[in-house]
Amino acid sequence: MMPLVWIFGGTSEGRCLAQAALSLPIRLRLSVATDYGSDLAPRGENLEIWQRRLTAAEMTACLQADRPELVIDATHPYATAVTENIRAACAAAGTPYIRLVRPSEETDTAITVSSMAEAVEFLSQTEGPIFLTTGSKDLDTFATLPDYASRIALRILPALESLEKALRLGYERSRIVCMQGPFTIDLNAAMFRFYEAAWVVTKESGQRGGFEEKVAAAQKAGAHLLVVSRKDDEQGPAYDDVWRLLEERYGQG
Repeated sequence: MMPLVWIFGGTSEGRCLAQAALSLPIRLRLSVATDYGSDLAPRGENLEIWQRRLTAAEMTACLQADRPELVIDATHPYATAVTENIRAACAAAGTPYIRLVRPSEETDTAITVSSMAEAVEFLSQTEGPIFLTTGSKDLDTFATLPDYASRIALRILPALESLEKALRLGYERSRIVCMQGPFTIDLNAAMFRFYEAAWVVTKESGQRGGFEEKVAAAQKAGAHLLVVSRKDDEQGPAYDDVWRLLEERYGQG
């Protein structure tokens, strides 16, 4: 039987790695958390899509039962709790683990805060419309901002659960954009201008997360940029290095 490689992550890196690895003589398992992540995932005869959220204990049990040769953690750089669970499960099961790290990007044109809560605290002392590009996960945190419904326009993935969450929290329908990236500088700038954004809030999501385009677009639209930095300075190989490892280990010829 062909060896099993288990990739965690509905990120662009996870999808690209799974797509590329379809050419290798291995079995692949790609774990995603949502219907939308499953819809975006590549398809192939040797690729199994797992759409489920697993605890560390459940991951450990699956690893012990299925014995993958390698686990690649390609989850989002801000999904720190998920990464901790995967790392703990691999350690408990004795499974080789690689953390695929998205290279960070820096800018000297932005204000940087260390958390979503700190971003809300900072914005509570400002005025003007806000364009939120941090996704749906932290919408409840931003809903604590005074006048959030009238101040915030937000961009989220076109996933039903994300839209339902935004509406349930009281965000205005006319100020919700449901779109899948990547976004160009001009498209970002057009959105920021349309909503007359004085502030653009983003994660430091690296090149694959469109960070550079948002930095340039905020400048172009005349908006201040507020960046929520990553919690940890993660160590690990980038995408090209992980793909090279898979080719060297499993490639033929």
